[in-house]
Amino acid sequence: MLRICTPHEHRWFLASECLVYQQSFSLSLVMSNNMAPHREIVIVGSGLAGLTASLTALRHLPPASSSAIKVHMLERASKPGGNSIKASSGINGAGTRFQSLPHNTTSATVPQLDSQDLFYADTVRSAGRRLTSSRYQEQRDKLIRTLVGSSKSAVESLSDDLGVDLSVVARLGGHSVARTHRGGGKMPPGAAIVTALLNTVKEHPNFILETDAEVTNLITEADEDGFPIVKGVTYTHTDPGTKEGEERQILGPVIFTTGGFAGDTHGLLQRYRPDLAGLPSTNEARPGSHSILSTAGAELVDMDSVQVHPTGFIDPANPTAMVKFLAAEMLRGEGGILLSNGRRFVNELETREVVSGKIMGELKLMPTEDNDGLRQWDVRLLLDPGATQAAGSHMGFYLFKGLMKKVKVGDLDELTRQTVEEYARVARGEVKDELGRTSFGHWTLGSDGKINPEAEVAVGSVTPITHFTMGGALINEHGQVLASKSEEPYAKKPIQGLWAAGEITGGIHGDNRLGGSSLLECVVFGKIIGKEAAEVARDT
Repeated sequence: MLRICTPHEHRWFLASECLVYQQSFSLSLVMSNNMAPHREIVIVGSGLAGLTASLTALRHLPPASSSAIKVHMLERASKPGGNSIKASSGINGAGTRFQSLPHNTTSATVPQLDSQDLFYADTVRSAGRRLTSSRYQEQRDKLIRTLVGSSKSAVESLSDDLGVDLSVVARLGGHSVARTHRGGGKMPPGAAIVTALLNTVKEHPNFILETDAEVTNLITEADEDGFPIVKGVTYTHTDPGTKEGEERQILGPVIFTTGGFAGDTHGLLQRYRPDLAGLPSTNEARPGSHSILSTAGAELVDMDSVQVHPTGFIDPANPTAMVKFLAAEMLRGEGGILLSNGRRFVNELETREVVSGKIMGELKLMPTEDNDGLRQWDVRLLLDPGATQAAGSHMGFYLFKGLMKKVKVGDLDELTRQTVEEYARVARGEVKDELGRTSFGHWTLGSDGKINPEAEVAVGSVTPITHFTMGGALINEHGQVLASKSEEPYAKKPIQGLWAAGEITGGIHGDNRLGGSSLLECVVFGKIIGKEAAEVARDT
């Protein structure tokens, strides 16, 4: 018997609450769509985690033939890429060959050796108390060790296997050393990685990409103990022209990579973090997919852990927009500073949680016209010529969009000029930073002891924004979704036929995610679940 459970149910399904079909009926429906049962792997979501899982699965399946197992990707949007394609700071890797390249050090930066242990320590420190004071401590530790232990190979394989340039390394907030990799070209790292993967999988004869396809339910059946087994998905395909929807089904192992809910303002975000109402976001407003997983029995953890990124651009052309461009963290990593009324107020390389907390807890809200209760703060981001040059194509984009502008030092207000002079003294090692900053990226202004009033700095207005959700479906180190049933022996039992990776999952980042670890978890766990699902499909 196959059950299709709607996401309106809670936790474990009951027979009376689900639509129950004879298996032959479901199979005939699948066959009517020319889809052989158990001959497809279903990937839900087309961001980096989904694309990585797709390519990995394809490489672990038998060669293409008329009877070959297909990898079928379902994307609810009209275009693939998800939020991954917008990632701008880079991907973390500890001990890569790129970290020791000469151009990744400056006279103001003392090169430090990175290691898995150091990366692990930074991640644990960033994750905070949630890591040790909540359930699943052992599971969380395994996830973090898997993440950092695979980081070197994740970064280098993207370069070696797909030709992605990741040769530029910067230090972001919360990191002890520079370990966040990006390229030196015009394309941001998220777009570069996603584009390379997408182009590769689209060439494979066993890959199917279906856009405008929104998964609505998981198809499950119960084992002899009443425990759910995921057998496939039901989804609605919407015709882009007529806007008419058609319900379809696919049977096979299911991989969920649908992302988080930072843009789900009136849904999950309102449910778990009503205190964040009114904050703008980097994410478009669309509902999260977590209820689909919880309905099938998945354990959800850390759902109230939402990352507020300290720097989203306030566009002068549309200052009250609720969706904003991210001011990449690497702008601060390359030397940029944050100002309030002309003065620095925080170590810019603290964790996102700390920097956002300083802004929201100590600075005054900007007066704004009522726009859905918008809340934002007046903070200036300033980069000198050295940091501007190091930011490369990012700065070109921000300047082109009018999000930043260049101003001569001599035209800055007196307090800001004084702050720039003080920071330059700190950057060249004359005095210790009172705020605790020890790394200054590629800041060069005043390195010779003099500041040219004709030198141009780049300035933009930024404010905290909801950016990432650390909560989601609890997984094990194999990427299997763990069940919510509390009685033994089910407490940590994986749901057969269901894997997840990326922002849809929880348990890795705790209270705060390090910049650069989002892309990393997508690659690391995307590879793991792609291989796992391929093995199951192959043996079915």
